[in-house]
Amino acid sequence: MLYLLISSVSFILVSKSINNKQPWQEGQLKLFSIGLSTLLMNWFQKSRLHTGLLQPISFRVKHMVMKSSGSRVVLENVDEEQPGGHVCLLDLPDLTLECILEKLSPSGLCSMAGVCTSMRDRCLSDHFWEKHLKQKWGKLIRAAAYREWELQHTDSARRRNNRSDQTKKKSVFDSLSGLLPFCSWVIRPKLQSCRVKTTSATTVAVDSVMSLYLSLELGDFWFPAQVYNRENGNVGFMLSCYDAQLRYDSGSDTFQARYSPYGRRTMEEHIPWDRIRAAPVDTPSHMLYVSDCLHDLKPGDHIEIQWRRSKEFPYGWWYGVIGHFELCNRSEKHCHCHYNDTVVLEFSQYAPGSRWRQMMINRKYHREEGNEADGFYGGIRKLYNVEEIAKWKLLWPNQVLE
Repeated sequence: MLYLLISSVSFILVSKSINNKQPWQEGQLKLFSIGLSTLLMNWFQKSRLHTGLLQPISFRVKHMVMKSSGSRVVLENVDEEQPGGHVCLLDLPDLTLECILEKLSPSGLCSMAGVCTSMRDRCLSDHFWEKHLKQKWGKLIRAAAYREWELQHTDSARRRNNRSDQTKKKSVFDSLSGLLPFCSWVIRPKLQSCRVKTTSATTVAVDSVMSLYLSLELGDFWFPAQVYNRENGNVGFMLSCYDAQLRYDSGSDTFQARYSPYGRRTMEEHIPWDRIRAAPVDTPSHMLYVSDCLHDLKPGDHIEIQWRRSKEFPYGWWYGVIGHFELCNRSEKHCHCHYNDTVVLEFSQYAPGSRWRQMMINRKYHREEGNEADGFYGGIRKLYNVEEIAKWKLLWPNQVLE
């Protein structure tokens, strides 16, 4: 930018007087412009501005070598080592340094944090980590996960205080039990590329955004979410979504899930990202969701409904659509199904005639209804989001279920 400014000065001087000069004077004006530019460049290279501004950014300076060939000026870039010592990166203006750090990846921030105390304080700032957390985990980490995180580090602090009351003598690792060790990021085999060479006991406060991000990446934090088609697409759970506690495996880029102990299987591994979602509502899986859309339901609407096998089991969310009555001609102009107090729930993934194909509910008095043979149907949420509906269609089974 400064080179451009210097060149512009000479250009302006020439342009202001070029209209008043004879053709034989134009060559002298260009030589004057070249001389002025050279003089300014020499002054700039010797000044403190050049030493303090350019050297921290680039330890090799591009010199502009000007050559005159008749009436033409040819510019060449020549690398030349600058004498003297290097200027510290911290000499950069705060805004410039912040822009640089914002471009770094999480591993880059970890590496920079091991340079010195000042850089560590900058790199541990929530400002830089919030972007990375939102970019990778924003769709999964919602209010429920943040509450779980708060509970976990609150419990850790309570246990730490109890140990402190029992004994005053602690090892180095005991004294850091309430903090997430910064070195935990660098000693994991799968994260060796993020290794930070530091001898100081650099730690991250457990309530920081960086602490949450690293705990997620390292699989140290089990967070609440939901899994589509649990048990790797078992037919008994096709087109359903169940609550689970999950943790991330960075080695395989998949998740491990722990389900309610009442299910046939409580653990599942190697779950891909496309089978995970954050819970769309805050209602716990053992509680009935209060439906607020029953009076608006009409044929063709996409829904999710709570269903559980028995009273002891947690609810799962199952995909379905609102269907027509048998006597309806299914014409939009003549259909009156939405005026009826009874609503037809249709699960088209099951074959016609299957006991799971349809269910009738009363839109005025619906709570939980069902029996031990067919299960219990709970709250209903209408799907308005096109992406949610498209997601269910992508999970559609390859063949009709019985």
